[in-house]
Amino acid sequence: MKMSKKQFEVIRNWMYRNARPLDIARWKYHFENGNKDDVLAALSAYQNPNGGFGYALEADSWNPNSSPIQTWCATEILYELGITDKNNEIVRNILSYLDSGKDFQDGHWIAQIPTNDDYPHAEWWSYRENVIDQWGYNPTICLVGFILYFADKQSKLYQLALEIAKKATKAFLQDETSEDMHEISCFIRYYQYCEKAGLTDIFDADEMINCLRRKVKSSIGEDKEGWKDNYMCKPSQFMITPDSIFYLDNKELSDYEIDFIIETMNSDGTWNITWNWNDYPEQWAVSKNWWKATQTLVNMRYLKNFQCL
Repeated sequence: MKMSKKQFEVIRNWMYRNARPLDIARWKYHFENGNKDDVLAALSAYQNPNGGFGYALEADSWNPNSSPIQTWCATEILYELGITDKNNEIVRNILSYLDSGKDFQDGHWIAQIPTNDDYPHAEWWSYRENVIDQWGYNPTICLVGFILYFADKQSKLYQLALEIAKKATKAFLQDETSEDMHEISCFIRYYQYCEKAGLTDIFDADEMINCLRRKVKSSIGEDKEGWKDNYMCKPSQFMITPDSIFYLDNKELSDYEIDFIIETMNSDGTWNITWNWNDYPEQWAVSKNWWKATQTLVNMRYLKNFQCL
């Protein structure tokens, strides 16, 4: 199944009417031969003077202060754009934030920070003292991969990242029970950063790939009907496409998601968001729209990678 031109135009018009400037720039980059620099310019508006990101870049937390999870969101967009320039200003400023020691505890850049509670947010971003136990190496290991790729190998930050990488990798490989899709995604990105950086001595590549393959397969929800209304892991969570190392293990569900995306599109060109906030209903109404734009980008990039547009 392929998406029709009419459906595409409905989606495009919704994005232009509703999405944030950053997501419109991303849309143009992926689907209209847009400029990468326009995405970077829009992204930089969310970066604080200390180099970290805030201001609801991750739309479930309206905290303007820098936080690791918001900064992780920025690194994902940089990866999406294929940024490799180690002198890129946004990259250098992120490294400065990570090097500052802010929001860093016991070998982790913590997912929840205390000032989240001062601003509208989803309940899962409320600060908890057991944040490390709750979130594990999400987003720490992804930020570690970012550091290992971009930072000076002689820097203290690089050495810190290397130390965390070895400890985290060992824990990940030994824990066969963990199926948290977000942490798995972070380890996938970490592996990709290490591969690009030529770092082959941190872990056994075959062992890591096999572990990732097992965990990806076990974390994808097989209840296709449940995808419609429940917050479940789908192949697009890992951007599994025909050239992915995870595709053959998950071919049936990956191919099915193409039809699922096209068939579940609403008449206005959006897709339903399968989670909710318990508090801040007015702000959630805004964030929900932002998430619809984010989901649109995920879905449309997925279809594009399968040549189904």
